[in-house]
Amino acid sequence: MANDRQYKSHTVLVGARGVKEYRATIEQYVRPTDVVLEIGCEHGTTTEVLEKACREVIGTDVSADCVAEARRRFPHIRFEVMDGFDVRAALELGKAFTKVYIDVSGMSGYRSLLDVIALCQMYATVLRPEAIVVKSGALKHFAYHCKAWEPHRPRSES
Repeated sequence: MANDRQYKSHTVLVGARGVKEYRATIEQYVRPTDVVLEIGCEHGTTTEVLEKACREVIGTDVSADCVAEARRRFPHIRFEVMDGFDVRAALELGKAFTKVYIDVSGMSGYRSLLDVIALCQMYATVLRPEAIVVKSGALKHFAYHCKAWEPHRPRSES
């Protein structure tokens, strides 16, 4: 049962559909003082866009081949091989990340929505960034149709 002592995340979760929306969020959510972690950087194209908008960025991918290509293309940016589901590995990067960007292939369908939510909650709980932006059409659609319930105020008697 929830109580006042239970941890409550203050991280904003943003769902974006497709690469165009994912990159468009950078202008709104990333500031020059931010330290950003990108999970699923592939060849580093979005990581480069992030790098121009923030103080520091680290791009990560589970594929050593993708990380090697990203390092070749963008040698001035730090890239690391990392499984995005290994939050301890993200901690071992030794940075206080203020934003996390997640682009994990295959996590946009409704069947993976619970995995996306779990991944976001793990990063929100462990890293406590201000915002997590996820390229997931399913998350965006779900969030768009959600509204937190608030009890109505009692009607004043006439």
